[in-house]
Amino acid sequence: MSNISPEPTSSDPIEAADDLTERIAARVVRARLALEHRAMANRSSSPMVDPSVVGERREAESLRRVFRELGVSYRQYRRQTGSPVAPGLRDAAYRFRADPSLASLVAVAGYLDKLDLLT
Repeated sequence: MSNISPEPTSSDPIEAADDLTERIAARVVRARLALEHRAMANRSSSPMVDPSVVGERREAESLRRVFRELGVSYRQYRRQTGSPVAPGLRDAAYRFRADPSLASLVAVAGYLDKLDLLT
């Protein structure tokens, strides 16, 4: 018996949203690991900082890093296609900038996913 779950279909918006959230969360985790690796490599003799504060900062920076990566992909797409900004995308980006969170990042990514830019 196989433990592999079936691939989510695009006809089920709830499963597709879960899949998108998982994919974006994985990108955020990779960004976080890269930030932590860089921090370990650049460890200096700075005073000890509360680990929870450091964690919150790295989490926010990880979210912003993925947001910037998405922005680069989208701007490149727009240059190549000459298409206007997708309706609603700018508002989603403003919401992310005002309150960076995984949910607000997934909202931005949803627009790019519809354009098949997240592969």
